Amino acid sequence: MDPSSQTGKRVGATLPVPGTLTCMTTLKAKLQEDLTTAIKARDELHSSTLRLTLAAITKEEVAGKEARVLSDEEVLKVIAKEAKKRREAADAFAQGGRPEQAARESAEGEFLDTYLPRQLSDEELAGIVAEAVEEARSAGAEGPRAMGAVMKIVTPKVAGLAEGGRVAAAVKQALS
Repeated sequence: MDPSSQTGKRVGATLPVPGTLTCMTTLKAKLQEDLTTAIKARDELHSSTLRLTLAAITKEEVAGKEARVLSDEEVLKVIAKEAKKRREAADAFAQGGRPEQAARESAEGEFLDTYLPRQLSDEELAGIVAEAVEEARSAGAEGPRAMGAVMKIVTPKVAGLAEGGRVAAAVKQALS
């Protein structure tokens, strides 16, 4: 006899609990739709990349004391972090003499870059940094020691549009 018939309830049925994570950000939903499309197309590179990225997003959602739904901005940060990991891994594999693995990691990084906003060009970044250096100098900061003050001005302006390493290098160059 089926145990579910005795209680009148379906065994294993789960209903959403009020206050739990049920809604999804639009970017995360797009990633899941693209994953479904990649799986149907039997595109192994894109499907595995999207799976790993969605796993990283889920890990970020459940990190900390309480589970939460990430905003699109937070999802973009996770995607950017994953893309950076792929670029660094591609460099490591290339230096380690494994060009086929380096090519795969590079392709995964380029694919993830399609979900990110356009990065600032070097000229655009240099212009923003020059403005920030002038602003910091007018506030009394001079020389290489002004880097912290300039970075405080530049970082909010370029958040998500340039990697921190590129920004720091541009600031250092402008101050020297």
